Amino acid sequence: MELNLSKPICFFDLETTGIDVARDRVVEISILKVFPNGNKESKTWLVNPEMPIPPASSAIHGITDEKVANEPTFKELSKTIYNMIKDSDLAGYNSNRFDIPVLAEELLRSDIDFDMGSRVAVDVQTIFHKMEQRTLSAAYKFYCGKSLEDAHTAEADTNATYEVLKSQLDRYKDDLENNMKFLSEFTTRKQTADFAGFIIFNEDGEEAFSFGKHKGKRVEDVMEQEPGYFGWLLNADFPLYTKKVLTAIKLRKLNNKLN
Repeated sequence: MELNLSKPICFFDLETTGIDVARDRVVEISILKVFPNGNKESKTWLVNPEMPIPPASSAIHGITDEKVANEPTFKELSKTIYNMIKDSDLAGYNSNRFDIPVLAEELLRSDIDFDMGSRVAVDVQTIFHKMEQRTLSAAYKFYCGKSLEDAHTAEADTNATYEVLKSQLDRYKDDLENNMKFLSEFTTRKQTADFAGFIIFNEDGEEAFSFGKHKGKRVEDVMEQEPGYFGWLLNADFPLYTKKVLTAIKLRKLNNKLN
């Protein structure tokens, strides 16, 4: 089954120096852009992460410091990458919890104002886990009847993810709609204002803290009652996207007062 698209969707996969969203960096990115008319565009880049790649990470994806020493940095690639995805929804495997948050950090670090406000995200892993509970290699074998060669290379994982989603739509046609908004909602585990889950939505749909001494309290109330807490959050070791969301809430509250 081909995807029913109202706008382009970019399947992508990242290989990184590690699994810390705020600190680790991209060493490889592959993007497969699928257009509503069925056309496809694919790009893969090796990336110099400007930090040592731990041997444990190299053992997984095969990318070493020597391999990326002369490759462009993410900042040098950032405008090209952003131009490819800026009009698109996003999809990946475990992308809601890892790849999209890491991509957001890298783009914000490169002074590109990335957000998810005009797009949806489809996490193919979540569909698989809700239906079958397996890994990407097993998903590829289960849904597509093929062995995943070169697993843990960004390009192979990206193309496999695209093929798996199409097969999932065929297999679960009675349960899944071929619609990116539906698939985004189906693959969203919980509603959060930021990728890392530090800011959640309460029962009234208002932003609230999910951690620390203000857990469960509305963000706007905390900013009003304890202004210094906002400054501490911006200077603390939180992801850049979380800080972007907090700043937007503060500006919104300020604008509401002025109006």
